[in-house]
Amino acid sequence: MRFVETIVTAATVVGVVAAPAPTPTTKRASKFQFVGVNESGAEFGNTALPGQLGKDYTWPDQNAITTMIGKGMNSFRVPMMMERFIPNKMTGTVNETYASGLDTIVKFITGKGAYAIIDPHNFGRYYSNIITDVEGFGAWWGVMAKRYATNDKVIFDTNNEFHDEDNALVANLNQKAIDAIRAAGATSQYIFVEGNSWTGAWHWTSSGTADGMGKLTDPSDKIVYEMHQYLDTDGSGTSTACVSSTIGKERLQDATAWLKANGKKGILGETAGGSNAQCISALQGMLGYMADNSDVWTGWLWWGAGPWWGNYIYGMEPPSGTAYTGILPSLTQYI
Repeated sequence: MRFVETIVTAATVVGVVAAPAPTPTTKRASKFQFVGVNESGAEFGNTALPGQLGKDYTWPDQNAITTMIGKGMNSFRVPMMMERFIPNKMTGTVNETYASGLDTIVKFITGKGAYAIIDPHNFGRYYSNIITDVEGFGAWWGVMAKRYATNDKVIFDTNNEFHDEDNALVANLNQKAIDAIRAAGATSQYIFVEGNSWTGAWHWTSSGTADGMGKLTDPSDKIVYEMHQYLDTDGSGTSTACVSSTIGKERLQDATAWLKANGKKGILGETAGGSNAQCISALQGMLGYMADNSDVWTGWLWWGAGPWWGNYIYGMEPPSGTAYTGILPSLTQYI
């Protein structure tokens, strides 16, 4: 989602309570390997760095995650901020206060048998500047990967929605992240890589990002290409209106052809639509198309959930989120 600035006040906080008893993941009905939701909170207040817990940012609600696991979901993307994990410079020292919060939610998710996807939600920026220090980016990732190297339920997402950058730079940053993660001893985990132009599926090839991204290599052979796709007119994920009841499938066809032609695996790391009949039809058509092409599509993640979203148009936070009550019941066959 094209979210450059997220400001949320503490007045909207719903507190995280103690973790409930472990609940095993439910066997999903669909063909997908990964199905879940983005769990926002730790990336909020991104103009307040490092920020204050409970005022500028929060961590996902463990009870809500347990509820979603009970619905069959097994993958939870945790957006966070690079600057909060390692402040001031990418080669700097870990902020253990923030890192301990990440540790807690990652341990909770993976302890339930689900995947925790660590997502530096930075849009290819560090302190609002485009990241051009490829070595520094690798150093940041080396520190992060070493922290979770022994947990094979952790997935590393290189960076959220690079945009308005040189395509070669984006590919180089992704490759450096892969190299640093493996060099840190994290050799068993999947790595989700993201492209330029908001990593949009509908212009994956036309933007030119596919050229460099297709050349990425991984000695562990566990790269998954993360693409995002919204169904409103400009694909920004800011409207409850969907272009048509078939727009989801249509916007994935080019990327699907690319994945097949190049022997790659993909995941829809963000998607959503409004709680209305046309959007539900478009989402069902899109997910059905992905299921028909599950040789290349490994799954999908809804945007978004998290305790501070309130009445957000795509809110998937139980028990009363707009999408949780209005859309999720129509998507159960794709979980």
